Amino acid sequence: MLITKSLDSFGRYCRFLWQCAAVPEKWREFFKRYTDEIYKLGIDSIPLILIVSLFIGSLCTILIKLNINNPLLPRYAVGLSTREIILLEFSSSILCLILSGKIGSNIASEIGTMRVTEQIDALDIMGINSASFLALPKILGLITIMPFIVIICMATSLFGGYLICVLTGIVTVDTYIYGIQTAFIEWYVWFALIKSLVFAFLIASIASYYGYTVQGGSVEVGKASTDSVVMSNIMILVWDVILTKLLLM
Repeated sequence: MLITKSLDSFGRYCRFLWQCAAVPEKWREFFKRYTDEIYKLGIDSIPLILIVSLFIGSLCTILIKLNINNPLLPRYAVGLSTREIILLEFSSSILCLILSGKIGSNIASEIGTMRVTEQIDALDIMGINSASFLALPKILGLITIMPFIVIICMATSLFGGYLICVLTGIVTVDTYIYGIQTAFIEWYVWFALIKSLVFAFLIASIASYYGYTVQGGSVEVGKASTDSVVMSNIMILVWDVILTKLLLM
């Protein structure tokens, strides 16, 4: 029963994506909504990203220093380990898990409210592809802005580690900077950016699907918003394992 229900949901999700893939009827209106979504989903999230990244970078540096106390290890290992954690996992996977709660719930509740208030039905009656009109700008907008968000997250997190070194002196600033620069692998940055594109698609498309298919009233909209965040998080973790296996191993 569970397998059948899951396959049915996946089939409806694929059909929804097929509807979204239609060519926009009015390009001017599409680009207007597209730029609005970039601002609403991405630019508005930057203050949250800055705060979270700053504290996570500081926390990583402190915890790594506390756990790397072996005199046989070089002192720059703190900066090197902080950099690897931020580039490989936090700046893409953990960040998107955080953003799925903010962005995913926002998308699902917005589209879900339009569904229960029959605004989507009105679009369908007018002959407009409502799935493409509502969801496509959100999906493309989040995919567009997510790499820039990841780069901001990387820089802010590393600065957070630098700041904690200046304020507490747990590691000298020169040692921390040397560790960040040591054995740098450029591919790790591209790896984080590639993952962020996939995760952005998952967050926006899953949230749009749950909002678009909601049935009932305000209670069901709230449930759809919660379900979209849960499913987005699960799929982010699944694809994190898959992409790590494909791109790093």
